[in-house]
Amino acid sequence: MEEQVGSHRSNRQEKGDGCRRERPASKTYAVDEKNIRHFIRQYGLVAHYEDAEQVCAIAVHRAIEAYDPTKATFTTFLNWQIRGELQSLRFRLMTDQRPSARKVDAVTISLHSAASTPEGEETSLEALIEDEGALERTEFSAADYLAQQTCEKLLDAYIDSERRTGIEQLRKRARARKPARDIRVLRPDLPASFRADLAGPDPVELAKLHERLERDRAIIERSLFSRDTQLALSLDTSLTRERIRQIVRRASKHMARLVHTDPRFAMLAEQVGAEQTRTPTKRPASAAAPASILPAMHQPHDRKVTVSQPAQSATRPNDNAKLPPVAAHPPSSRVSL
Repeated sequence: MEEQVGSHRSNRQEKGDGCRRERPASKTYAVDEKNIRHFIRQYGLVAHYEDAEQVCAIAVHRAIEAYDPTKATFTTFLNWQIRGELQSLRFRLMTDQRPSARKVDAVTISLHSAASTPEGEETSLEALIEDEGALERTEFSAADYLAQQTCEKLLDAYIDSERRTGIEQLRKRARARKPARDIRVLRPDLPASFRADLAGPDPVELAKLHERLERDRAIIERSLFSRDTQLALSLDTSLTRERIRQIVRRASKHMARLVHTDPRFAMLAEQVGAEQTRTPTKRPASAAAPASILPAMHQPHDRKVTVSQPAQSATRPNDNAKLPPVAAHPPSSRVSL
């Protein structure tokens, strides 16, 4: 066996044919298969035989790559590699075989083993384990589902409203249009009470209306709910980005109006109202009054001040008596507090 490993190590390539490395490993595994079965039984891994075979194959590859003839024979080195891999596998599969588990007498049990609830019902240990995040995930999933259903119903209501409006316009156009030729010549099977002006909309125009509504629905779904860009929608629908923006904006306004008017979306309208109540709009700050150079009038301290004109003296003639009243200036004034 040492000769086979030595020839393989001498002829191997660092980066080359993988088959040349696989052949010696397969031969080595076939030669040492008896010892491999013995080690699998010794480590108690018969119930996990396939996993044990895989780790033994890994051990063979590692032994061939890391073998040093100057330290030990290849058989001894290979056996220790196999023992290490099987021990690691046993510790991963059976945790009670670890030294720390043996100190506390730990025992590995199956989650599928039978157990009973406090009410006496038979169940498995796996069902008794409480998932702490299950309630939160369930609520999130239910909320996502309800939101998706609400969006679909809201979009259906918008498309139905647009369809009714479009059909009504086509009917008005059909009533206003005069027939180019006598319709009774083309349809002699019509009854005598048939009136051409009461005919329905043109089937061709009606089909175009349905096609346009389906296109608008796809655009709204991808723009509002899938967050596709206007460039991608423009490439797929052959419409300009401005036209796509107008379609989405019109649909958004109409659906917002439906939320407040349609009773089916009353709960959604209440939620929108509650959010608006929690975030009140900020009032704009009032502009400050312009500052004045003169002091403010009618202040409390000004009310205590009185100004009066003194009486004229009888002995002294008034020098300003001949002046006009506008130009008269009193000689002095008295201020009393």
